[in-house]
Amino acid sequence: MRADRLVSLVLLLRQRGRMTADALARELEVSTRTVLRDIEALSSAGVPVYAERGRHGGFGLLPGFRTELTGLNHDEALALLTAGSGRGERAFGLGAALASAMRKVVDALPDGPRGTASDAAQRILIEPETDLLSRRAAADDEEIPGPAMAEVRRAVLAGHKLRIHYAATDQAPRWRTVDPIGLVTVRDKAYLLATRSGEDRTYRLSRVRAAEELPEPAERPGQVDLDRIWRERSARFLADGDHLTVRMRVDPARREELLNTALAVRMEEPGIGNWLRLEVTFQDARHAEWALWQLGTDAEALAPESLRTALRARAAALAAHYDAEHGMPHQ
Repeated sequence: MRADRLVSLVLLLRQRGRMTADALARELEVSTRTVLRDIEALSSAGVPVYAERGRHGGFGLLPGFRTELTGLNHDEALALLTAGSGRGERAFGLGAALASAMRKVVDALPDGPRGTASDAAQRILIEPETDLLSRRAAADDEEIPGPAMAEVRRAVLAGHKLRIHYAATDQAPRWRTVDPIGLVTVRDKAYLLATRSGEDRTYRLSRVRAAEELPEPAERPGQVDLDRIWRERSARFLADGDHLTVRMRVDPARREELLNTALAVRMEEPGIGNWLRLEVTFQDARHAEWALWQLGTDAEALAPESLRTALRARAAALAAHYDAEHGMPHQ
């Protein structure tokens, strides 16, 4: 709709400053002629759009221009309200801010769309805390204190160095100074991506006991691709240490249960009959043995042979335990 496009045009100029008609046309996926007509319509409506001619010219808004834009359509409002109703509300200590933002979104809607969008959002649930088997989703044992989370956020967004009182696994907490790069949340676990003395570091936020934003600028690039950085660090993590990669087959009905325990899935394809073939990475051999044991006969380890041997030995020991000669006498 044209009204939505006009709002998007104003938002682009507010957020990016001066832009050419060609650049606006690419962003809005319309013709340059349409952009020029929209600019004229905005000017007629009192929006202070000005044109600057020349090689580096374009269109912009007069400095200091602000307006309340209420051009959300029903689906846009529904998307925001639904996102705000999920478990993401706790991410990075922004729950209160998100709740406030959602109230403003609802308040900005006209009376009709306000009621329908709010009602519709109540009928969509994102990532409930338990699944159909009443298993609670995994969550960090301890949440980072609110003031510490605020310090971490400020340092990340301002580009300042950060001191964190961090408790690594099986270690007492100690202070360390890092250059923060960004924040990532995966399966309800939040991480700080940073460098320390030029070396890549990834910190679980649940293990941060206290934090302090420092005035010194962080040593980090101006532009960042967090998705790429996360993939690279994940690949390095899986390549290091005693992680075990297992080739296996599993009943499709138990696939999600398996993936909830694995570190990563390297390959997945249909198998013979009603099976899925996967190549899965576990923390170590003990983790792999435990995970496959939970699945019983709905999964089979194909390699390595050491894992098959361990599972066979465990099954034999259990069978011997329940054998009549080793168990309780029959009544």
